[in-house]
Amino acid sequence: MDGEHRLWDIADLYLTTGGHPDDAEVLDIMHVAEYLWGAAAALETCREHQEAFFYERMGRILQGEVRKVITNLRTLATRRQLRGEKRKSITAACGYFENNADRMQYDEYLRKGYPIASGAVEGACRHLVKDRLERTGMRWVREGAQAMLNLRSLWINGEWDDYQQHYINTELARLYPDRKSLIKQGLRSLP
Repeated sequence: MDGEHRLWDIADLYLTTGGHPDDAEVLDIMHVAEYLWGAAAALETCREHQEAFFYERMGRILQGEVRKVITNLRTLATRRQLRGEKRKSITAACGYFENNADRMQYDEYLRKGYPIASGAVEGACRHLVKDRLERTGMRWVREGAQAMLNLRSLWINGEWDDYQQHYINTELARLYPDRKSLIKQGLRSLP
């Protein structure tokens, strides 16, 4: 997710982490890039230098050196005596990185093969949820929307036929609990 603290607070309520070794809270790298680009623009005047500054610091962040990047940004802002909007850009980037440093362990995430940008998740949400539930004139109650999404996910994942067979078997067992004993006794047809 991005660094909005309210999103993380809600996630803490509904998504418990820490119970599995692969649990991780990952700050979307695209949001990091926005702040880092703002810092590059504040510290460098020409586009070529801004790009070089950005790529070098982004490489360090991806290697797990976010705290060093924060220190470097503050040092450069002080040495260059930045004021006004430029100083605000550096302060905002450093604050954002500090507040989310625990979610910026990109070297570890990449080593484990985790996604570090939310584009794939956002695309999946659009495909699974929005494309089905936000059609013209549709209104949903939570339970109905969840039921529809459960079925849609089965269809999209290619699990529809397996689900149908499971449902049939479950209903047969519920409606005819003695079905197997009747078949063994030679009664081949059910009411």
